[in-house]
Order: sequence, then C-alpha cells, then structure tokens
Amino acid sequence: MMLIMDSCAFLLVQISQAQRQFVAETLDGLGLHPGQELILLLLAEEDGQTQMQLAQRRGVEPPTITKMMQRMAEQGMITRQSDDEDGRVMRVYLSEAGRALIPAIQALWHAVEERLLQRISEPERLLLRRLLQQMHTNQEGMSDAP
Repeated sequence: MMLIMDSCAFLLVQISQAQRQFVAETLDGLGLHPGQELILLLLAEEDGQTQMQLAQRRGVEPPTITKMMQRMAEQGMITRQSDDEDGRVMRVYLSEAGRALIPAIQALWHAVEERLLQRISEPERLLLRRLLQQMHTNQEGMSDAP
C-alpha cells in the first residue's frame, strides 16, 4: 500500500504550496496580489476583454472578478469602460502602469518554471506537461467529492 506522502496528489499539493508562497512574495514586491498578475497577462494577450470573459478564463465567479477589478482599478493597473454596443457590459483595459508590470510578471513565471524544471530534460518536460494537462482535465470532470 502506497503511503499518502508518496502519492502524486500529496506531492502536487506540496509543490503548489511552495510555489504559491514564492509567487506571492515576489508579487508583493511588485505591489500585486496573487491572481492579479494573471489578469494582467490575459489583458496583455487581448486587451478590452469583458469582466465576464476574464472570469471565465480565470475560472472564477463574476462577483470575485468584479471585486478584483475594483481593486486593480483603484491601484491604477487597469481601466474599465462601458461597451459601445451594450452599456451594461464592462470592458477592461491595461493602463500604462499595468502594462509596465508585464515584463516583470513574465520573468516571474519563467523563473517559477525554471526552478521547478531544472535538471529535467526537454522530453521529460513535454511528457510532464502532457500528464499534468490530463490530470487537469480529470480534475475538471470530478465532482466536489474525493
């Protein structure tokens, strides 16, 4: 029988916790809260997304994204404007301050990737990525029960 601490699930949790702490500390130095950097990266890919699109792409509920957008707007990282065709829809844009953070955010995530994958060959990285994507798909198909 496999020990729990040797299980893939346990190891993933341990890795996730350590990386989350590293990312949070680094983001704090940039004046960001965890999750905000991902919104900025999504906007750097496609500026002017709706709050609903951002919520869906991040996998969070609309009230969560609304609160996050309020905080980010107050911090001057984004601007929000009503949609030209439907005034009820809010579109979100990177501000200059938000855009200026993109290189540091990208560098952070590259550093995380390199820390995790050092001494792992390229073929092993590809296999790991494929396996993690399958695990992610498996997780999405699960209910809340273990």
